[in-house]
Amino acid sequence: MVRTTRLLAAWAAATLTALALPTAGARADDPAPRVDLRVLLVDDGGPAVEAIAAELATAGTPYTKLDLKDAGRPRIDAAYLSDTVDGRPRAKFQGVVLPNDNPFGDGSPEMAALAGYEKRFGVRQVDAYTYARPAVGLNAAQEHGWSGPLDGKTATVTAEGAGGPFGYLKKNVPFEDNAPDVNESYGYLSTPLEKQDDGATFTTYVDAPIPGTSSRGSLIGQYSHDGRSELVVTFVANQYQTQFRLVSRGIVEWLTQGVHLGASRNYLGVHVDDLFASDDRWDSKRKCTPGDVDCPGNPSPDAPPIRMTAADATYAKEWSKSHNLPLDFAFNGVGSEEYRSSHDGAADPLLDRFVADQQSFRWLNHTYTHAFLGCVQNTSVVPWKCSTDLLGRIRWVDGQKVTQEIARNLSWAAARGLKVDPDELVTGEHSGLRTLPQQKDDNPYLAAALTVTGVKWLASDSSREPQQRQAGPALTVSRYPMNVYYNVGTAAEQTDEYNWLYTKKADGGSGICENSAVTTCLKAPLDTKTGFASYIAPLEARIALGHVLSNDPRPHFMHQSNLAEERIGYQVLEKVLADHAALFADNTPLVSLRMSDIGTEMRKRAAWSAAVDAGKVTAYRVGTQVTVTAPAGVEATLTLPTGTTQVKNGTSAPFGAAYAGQRSGWAAPAAGQSAAVFALPAAGAPAAPHATGTAARVQAPAPALPVPPGAGHRVPRGAGDGTRR
Repeated sequence: MVRTTRLLAAWAAATLTALALPTAGARADDPAPRVDLRVLLVDDGGPAVEAIAAELATAGTPYTKLDLKDAGRPRIDAAYLSDTVDGRPRAKFQGVVLPNDNPFGDGSPEMAALAGYEKRFGVRQVDAYTYARPAVGLNAAQEHGWSGPLDGKTATVTAEGAGGPFGYLKKNVPFEDNAPDVNESYGYLSTPLEKQDDGATFTTYVDAPIPGTSSRGSLIGQYSHDGRSELVVTFVANQYQTQFRLVSRGIVEWLTQGVHLGASRNYLGVHVDDLFASDDRWDSKRKCTPGDVDCPGNPSPDAPPIRMTAADATYAKEWSKSHNLPLDFAFNGVGSEEYRSSHDGAADPLLDRFVADQQSFRWLNHTYTHAFLGCVQNTSVVPWKCSTDLLGRIRWVDGQKVTQEIARNLSWAAARGLKVDPDELVTGEHSGLRTLPQQKDDNPYLAAALTVTGVKWLASDSSREPQQRQAGPALTVSRYPMNVYYNVGTAAEQTDEYNWLYTKKADGGSGICENSAVTTCLKAPLDTKTGFASYIAPLEARIALGHVLSNDPRPHFMHQSNLAEERIGYQVLEKVLADHAALFADNTPLVSLRMSDIGTEMRKRAAWSAAVDAGKVTAYRVGTQVTVTAPAGVEATLTLPTGTTQVKNGTSAPFGAAYAGQRSGWAAPAAGQSAAVFALPAAGAPAAPHATGTAARVQAPAPALPVPPGAGHRVPRGAGDGTRR
């Protein structure tokens, strides 16, 4: 660990030196160049470049895409890449992403222009997917290495990788193998050339064993030659695959030398709905849930509704503390009152326990009775539809009812000493917001009710509305439904319902999956005794971890029933936590935000993206100073080296927060300043342009590379699209 820390410090120092020191061939009196904080991305339509584009877009890092298939695209030459601004040479791009090491063809003037540009300004190049051969500093894979599918293999971050751009990873980089009959990733493994060209070096950052040998082959490595640096990636993956999500941060940090717009974190938020209420139970004989509109009959006495106990509350407190993961409980006060009524007015032990331990959790208003707050539902038909009046107009739940549901739950909580932020709201079934296909618009009375009750953040279902939008005075916060159902308290119940939904009629299921474009059928029903632990929980954990690794702050939600009885919800969460801990170093922890902070993050991202897309953001580095200008009221998102400060009217303040070995966060100009200015922690003169006449050697064009079927798209999962309520 000491060695890794030292290597990381050495890599950081080398990076900062590269940013600060003049390049060979530059005159001492040359003005330091301006390097714009924007990436040039040359796209061939393949999954490797698209994956890097997705990483940049999600983080908020500006890039310009050139489509190689577009005959009318701009041609890359010296004028396209650089010019002069205020007497200072300007590099228009801080990094270059290519599909491979030379996608333009033999003798291409475009590749020559790029090579000269990279050498002149010290700009780095990522080869998104190329094969191992001497042109990129590696032995030819077909002669001295191996090539083939990487599904199920595990790569490793080398000591140099851990001490460099991949220091946020613990060690292993597992390659997915979700569909045994589909090749999902392909790669080339080979060792660096024993004798490189004069002055050239190859440093491996991520490698894997070469089958049939005792050697290890590079999958990601830095090839430095001819005054240029390339990050050579010799495997292909798409933006959804774990192996890419793990290394994508390091690719961007290497490309930008640790100085760029945009930021990325690993987020995990967990909302637990329906606290204090009782959730109806799945009936394994009738294959429906008594109490629901599509299940005739009443619940049987031997299958009572599911409700947490005081012991479950204590367990939740201890679990949350021991796993360092806050739980956000969305509560319905009526549930506690119904409990008291059915127990001759006795106190509710569950309420008492949670009130006593309320500081251990975060609290969300879920309305008093969990009533549906959209249109008046006509449940005489399945599926239900909106009721209409004699003129065919939709009948809506009136504004008084909506307001009462929100306000009464807050009043109930206050009377019992439960402290809740009134600006956050989760309505029952996310109702009030449009619910397709039945309800195409928001309840017109919703906005006024949110205004009266002071709601600023309103939960929505990401499977319906993934993007944030305005709802009256509030902004939505979309949540991921977890496929652990509201109507189950045991693993056997969950698996039985799962089988019903995702198996063919011939196998005893509903057959819904047979005609679905988004859901794949199980090959065979799961064993109700083992299916949850062996299949459902690992699958749901993998899906949730995919969100975590995608810089996605949106929370996941389950229900209080999942933390009762067999407490099956914890099995999924523990798998997510364990997998994350096994993959990431201590400097890259999970970040859990409360709902209002998630909404704020999403709002800032939307404003930033809009400003970038409109061309209203200017950002550049000159030596050790970074300057960012954005429209008034729009905060900038940045990732900068440790030790960076923001210059505010002659004073300096530490920038951002530590994460993944860097500093990142949001920033706005200080009062009276038109731009946000940052000082990087490096001394010395900034980089200067090369003397004219120097040229970089251009490699021969890379040949076509195989792309396995599974690398071009997300492999379908054999499960559904979220909780049913």
